[in-house]
Amino acid sequence: MIIHPIKAFSDNYIWCMQKGTEAVVVDPGEASVVLDYLEKKQLRLAAIVLTHMHEDHTGGVREIVASHPESLVYGPKETKGLVDSVVEEGDTFHLLGQTFQVYESGGHTHGHISYLMGAHLFCGDALFSAGCGRVFTNDYEAQYETLQKFKRLDDDVHVYPGHEYTEVNLRFASDIHPDNEIISKSLEEVRELCAKGQPTLPTTIGREKEINLFLQVETLEDFIALRNARNDF
Repeated sequence: MIIHPIKAFSDNYIWCMQKGTEAVVVDPGEASVVLDYLEKKQLRLAAIVLTHMHEDHTGGVREIVASHPESLVYGPKETKGLVDSVVEEGDTFHLLGQTFQVYESGGHTHGHISYLMGAHLFCGDALFSAGCGRVFTNDYEAQYETLQKFKRLDDDVHVYPGHEYTEVNLRFASDIHPDNEIISKSLEEVRELCAKGQPTLPTTIGREKEINLFLQVETLEDFIALRNARNDF
């Protein structure tokens, strides 16, 4: 199994899972970059999986399906106008010989979901490296509970967020904890990767427990305060 980031817009990642000549893509906000990649690699698109209904994650779906009408589209209820199968917390389905488990991960949007495939978590905008998504719903409790759910996953689970926000998130974390050597070292490493034009992702649950302040807060009140501080950073 190959998992490749297709870059879109200024900082989006459309994750492409490849097994043999078949592929599954996650949150294709832009069609052209996906279609070009599939053609270049001569891949058959088996499915599209969506985490939430924001245009930068769904905008390319219709054009891609028009070019690959045999592909199936999975997503939460809020994407029902785009999908063949609406999935929710506790559901499982099979693609590329792998089992996908659906996790409710609300907060960023009310219906946001994430997918766990083996030791690989595709989490859209629910979790970023060293951060989490803005709580557009104002349901901070839902977002906090989502992060607690992710914390219970095994440390070796690889995490595939939908955006390249690692550097700015670590700058925020370093501003909060300037003497934290783990965060400072991580920021240096990430800056080197960014300078080379290389992705800083995927990350892992274990790494995030060390550098992600949103996974370290112990109360909902602390989470709200931290999220508001990040919004203003």
